[in-house]
Amino acid sequence: MPIANPLTIESTTCDLSRTGLNVDDLKRSFVDNLFYVLGKFPALATKNDYYQALAATVRDRLLQRWINSAATYTEQGSRTVCYLSAEFLMGPHLGNNLINLGIYDETKQAMTELGLNFDELLEQEEEPGLGNGGLGRLAACYLDSLTTLEIPTLGYGIRYEFGIFNQDIKDGWQIELTDKWLRSGNPWEIPRPEWAVPVKIGGHTERYSDNQGNKKVRWVPYQILNGIPYDTPILGYQTNTANTLRLWTAQAPESFDFDAFNSGDYLGAVHEKVFSENISKVLYPNDDGSQGKLLRLTQQIFFVSCSLQDMIRILAQQDIPIEKFYEKFAIQLNDTHPAIAVAELMRLLIDDHEIPWDTAWNITQRSLSYTNHTLLPEALERWPIHLFAQILPRHLEIIYEINVRFLDEVRLRFPDDEARLSRMSLIDESGDRFVRMAHLACVGSHAINGVAALHTELLQQDVLKDFYEMYPSKFSNKTNGVTPRRFMVLSNLPLAKLITEKIGSHWVKNLQDLRQLEAYVDDADFRERWRRIKLDRKQDLAVYIQNNYGLTVDPTSLFDIQAKRIHEYKRQHLNALHIVSLYNRIKANPDIEITPRTFLFGGKAAPGYYMAKLIIKFINSIGDVVNRDPDVRGRLKVLFLKNYNVKFAQRVYPAADLSEQISTAGKEASGTGNMKFAMNGALTIGTLDGANVEIREEVGAENFFLFGLTAQEVYEKRAAGYNPRDYYESDPTLKLAIDRIASGYFSHGDTEVFRPLLDLLLNHDPFFVLADYAAYIECQNQVGLAYQDEERWTRMSILNAARMGKFSSDRSIQDYCDEIWKVDPVPVELSGYC
Repeated sequence: MPIANPLTIESTTCDLSRTGLNVDDLKRSFVDNLFYVLGKFPALATKNDYYQALAATVRDRLLQRWINSAATYTEQGSRTVCYLSAEFLMGPHLGNNLINLGIYDETKQAMTELGLNFDELLEQEEEPGLGNGGLGRLAACYLDSLTTLEIPTLGYGIRYEFGIFNQDIKDGWQIELTDKWLRSGNPWEIPRPEWAVPVKIGGHTERYSDNQGNKKVRWVPYQILNGIPYDTPILGYQTNTANTLRLWTAQAPESFDFDAFNSGDYLGAVHEKVFSENISKVLYPNDDGSQGKLLRLTQQIFFVSCSLQDMIRILAQQDIPIEKFYEKFAIQLNDTHPAIAVAELMRLLIDDHEIPWDTAWNITQRSLSYTNHTLLPEALERWPIHLFAQILPRHLEIIYEINVRFLDEVRLRFPDDEARLSRMSLIDESGDRFVRMAHLACVGSHAINGVAALHTELLQQDVLKDFYEMYPSKFSNKTNGVTPRRFMVLSNLPLAKLITEKIGSHWVKNLQDLRQLEAYVDDADFRERWRRIKLDRKQDLAVYIQNNYGLTVDPTSLFDIQAKRIHEYKRQHLNALHIVSLYNRIKANPDIEITPRTFLFGGKAAPGYYMAKLIIKFINSIGDVVNRDPDVRGRLKVLFLKNYNVKFAQRVYPAADLSEQISTAGKEASGTGNMKFAMNGALTIGTLDGANVEIREEVGAENFFLFGLTAQEVYEKRAAGYNPRDYYESDPTLKLAIDRIASGYFSHGDTEVFRPLLDLLLNHDPFFVLADYAAYIECQNQVGLAYQDEERWTRMSILNAARMGKFSSDRSIQDYCDEIWKVDPVPVELSGYC
């Protein structure tokens, strides 16, 4: 892949050539980086070399903003948001940084003039799979918005060597492959070994008296890990601000034992290195066994302790007394994974810095706030006491003390209510004893929020009801949002340009401006251009599917897409039952009039979650039959898109006609895929669950396909004794679908492979699939009819996108800033280095 002669590129001043944004400066900088950073010239350079050179070119421009931002924050001692999250699913950096710098088109032109394929360079980037789904992607959107809003921010997490697994499909089953995202290096990060911190693990505690006779506790650890920070600059959209994502990797203080090696114990010589590095080796180890639980808890204390110690280092660097910790930092706990921060911050304050308990507790509570992301009881982490004591003996003592004081408060507020004391205790005393991490987060934080109006309501009424009654002022709702920079501008540039042509570019930073598009709903030319862009995106995806799967799909068919983590409550199997029912209609009457559809699924199942993996097999087996049956005549196509990630999502969202948001009401906290699909003009079929409720309120009931039980109806039906078999026996369409599956029709005659799934549905159905089946089928019939009316569908599509302003992560973050963090923007002025 040759490039133009770099010697013909006109040089500019050192400041501009290093950080300039015009085409010539970008070309000069690119060639300099190829030569002087990578040590390559065109005859030897690979595609990855060119990508790395381009990444270095863009990073130079980020660093100018990053260094100026850090200098400004340090000089002003700015109040800083610290976002603690076990996941940061950032997605590829290159394209997003080009959009935020405002040089996407200039960079494409520069690469073209150098004889390079810009799109191939974008594809070359390995996606850092440092998250499992919505939780990590939300954290990434929030970093984007925090920086765009010029809020000083540090994102803290773990630099997993191996991220979320790469997914392959073999014989219809999910296969997990190692995600080696670092194999070619990561040009966006900068290691900071000078800021390494020690983290204690295991051991025991000792009581002693200091020279003044004060009672003290000393933690004598079994092992000490070193946490090494790696920094990645996060750029805001058209702003000088660049914040920091700081991820920690674990290392042994001594990585090689010469004595062990010399005595012939070659494995023992590197034991400490192997043990330590395992801590940051993989995202979410399988914690079915005790060793997995130990590793997961160790991961949590590792990144939390590293992060809190780093904040204390910053205080010292800026000459801010530790008593003002809460004035400097607003710490957000992204779900329960970082909840150990309550006990760790107390330990650091009372043990290491000798702060009195009451003062330390005041600092801790005023520093921390907690976002709950789930209504599923199994996702509210609990740790067995014996395991917790093994890893964190000092923290357990501190939690016991917090609990004693807290329960005394509960007694004063609710006297003679022993049942309430038992429910609210930080320690679950029923059966095997556990530490309740969500309870710890609630008690140790000054603010608690849900992530959608319905979710927050259900937290207050059910999951955290006792804590809401105890601390009603702590609770608030902060409905999730997503960044339009990645999920509209970068993902769907033609649509973004059409919108900008009509209403200007301010909408990218103020998504409520999309409302102005309503003025064009009756403009026939605008509707035609809108349809053309959607069809182009569908054709792009169809070409990808043809090239990668050998399956021909019709771009004019209804693209019906469900792309999200595979879980029973998200009900991909309800979608699959609809496909079987449509197929059965065709088999009964091959000449039936039916709206052509392409059903696309994407998402990963947790490696240890058998039923989710069986659902993937179920979908693939249906596709194998439907796609090759001549009676179908191409009117239905079914495909499971493997290894769904952020990069691939950017291809899928713009191509969707229908977004499947069909979780059991009362189970989805919010959902953010629903927002990304709708921003790109997809219509939603969904239940009144999570943020679907608010999306429907915004876009209008007439532009949303609603079906299914409400959360209250689910509760009542369960309380009354739900019998799913009644629905099977009374609905001939449902019975035919299930019987055909049970017969082995979709499994080469094997009647056993899907028996666990069918038995669960018929005998238990914990997520009310059969109860919602008939309503879902009828709603899908309405979808098919609506799609046949091209003009009506286009109007609905435009209005869905136009009314999504509420769901920008900028709005979410502004709510956090105003109501929880109490933090203001800090503008940054750029200065050069020459």
